[in-house]
Amino acid sequence: QERLAESGGGLVPAGGSLRLSCAPSGFVMGLYAIGWFRQAPGKEREGVSCISHTGTSNYLESVKGRFTISRDKAKNTVYLQMNTLQPEDTAAYYCAAYYGANCQLRKSAYNVWGQGTQVTVSS
Repeated sequence: QERLAESGGGLVPAGGSLRLSCAPSGFVMGLYAIGWFRQAPGKEREGVSCISHTGTSNYLESVKGRFTISRDKAKNTVYLQMNTLQPEDTAAYYCAAYYGANCQLRKSAYNVWGQGTQVTVSS
């Protein structure tokens, strides 16, 4: 069974950094597009960043210049480096995957999801 596991969340002060990791079990990420999503209490889950299997990436406008997505094929892991975190970045962060070429921020495109990791940014 294909699954994903996120790690790296935590509590940081505003301006701090975290690196989230997303690792699969039951499949190799090589030909999958990977997305990071977040959901704050009472809000819709939104796409934060994605990366195609060729390395093309895309970002939510509000995180451009602060977040960087990358993938390490040798480690079969995707990372989300988050810098200059702000209280509005507080949410549960999820990684997701789908077998396809394009990088998309639409959650409906993804069919494999992790359980999420909490990111809390204090002001």
